[in-house]
Amino acid sequence: MKLNEIRDNPGATKKRMRVGRGPGSGKGKMGGRGIKGQNSRSGVAIKSYEGGQMPLYMRLPKRGFNKPNRKAFAVVNLGLIEKFITDGKLDAANAITEDALLASGLVRRKLDGVRVLAKGEITTKVNLQVTGASKSAVEAVEKAGGTVEFLAPVAKKEEAAAE
Repeated sequence: MKLNEIRDNPGATKKRMRVGRGPGSGKGKMGGRGIKGQNSRSGVAIKSYEGGQMPLYMRLPKRGFNKPNRKAFAVVNLGLIEKFITDGKLDAANAITEDALLASGLVRRKLDGVRVLAKGEITTKVNLQVTGASKSAVEAVEKAGGTVEFLAPVAKKEEAAAE
């Protein structure tokens, strides 16, 4: 087999319909758009317009709300912290801060802070210094003999001003 012999399977590709190329093509003259009317013209923007009737998306009830200034936290699971400690990427002897998690590669970016969740097991005694943690994560760390210290979430404006 050579590069110049490579072909697609028969019937795998279909040529596109070229409209408005004469009567013999079957899509000549008006190009399948019919006679007159909005759809026959260029620049048609109908989308959800229903001829003046209240459109479906406006008739249906609206629910929910997205808070514009909500906090976004980087999420870390206890199982991953344990794995990074056993791999030697994190040092359990020192306090595990958000910066340490960032440097180890466990967290890509801090966002508004780091939040620890209880997925996985932790057996090492650790001192975590994070923005937040779930109740079950705090219990699991304390059961292993460690502590969890909470920091105030950093506002993005303050962070930008500090740099």
